[in-house]
Amino acid sequence: MKSRVYQAIILIFFLISFTGNAFTRDGVANGKNPKHSKRDLIGIFNGKDLNNWVFILKDPAVDPSKVFTVQNGIIHITGNPFGYMRTKKAYSEYKLHAEWRWPLEATNSGIFIHAQLPDTIWPRCFECQLAAGNAGDFICANGSDMNERIDKTKRSVRKMNPSNEKPVGEWNVMEVVCKANTIEVYINGVLQNKATGVSASEGFIGLQSEGKDIEFRNLSLTKLK
Repeated sequence: MKSRVYQAIILIFFLISFTGNAFTRDGVANGKNPKHSKRDLIGIFNGKDLNNWVFILKDPAVDPSKVFTVQNGIIHITGNPFGYMRTKKAYSEYKLHAEWRWPLEATNSGIFIHAQLPDTIWPRCFECQLAAGNAGDFICANGSDMNERIDKTKRSVRKMNPSNEKPVGEWNVMEVVCKANTIEVYINGVLQNKATGVSASEGFIGLQSEGKDIEFRNLSLTKLK
């Protein structure tokens, strides 16, 4: 009888140890997300030039190279005229990491998610708002929609929490997680908004030119598994 009890104890101990190791390998037990390999990273900005981007301006007579520039790994957008730069390729199922700051004064801009063709001012997309004091709001632009947009007379969906943006001159971090028909927006590590049932789950990524100077750096895209 005792031998059977001992065997049962050993079997239980083995199962617990195996399960624990499996959770640790998956990064669940320790609360960490699984690490992504370099194969999962998509280069959308090389830190040197904007060859991987398309430029759309409200005034087509203006040279985009005067509005969108790169120096020391930083994208500078003058904000004038209105417009945007977008990726040449469309993407889905990813996490976007982007850092931004206001070099002169806190003003207005945004990051376009799932932008659709044709290119217009402004395209059909979900704008992750960067306007000072409102970073984390959604703008459902040009016919895009989500479950959280209850009042269909309004394009905006307010963020969940009070603003947590940094002062002028300091770098902020926005992370956007697009999975299936959901979009999550994190500002400086805080979940500020979540969209479900979005009307588009794939499209271009864009950086907005909207009035005044803004700078971006460390743009990276990670494929989700």
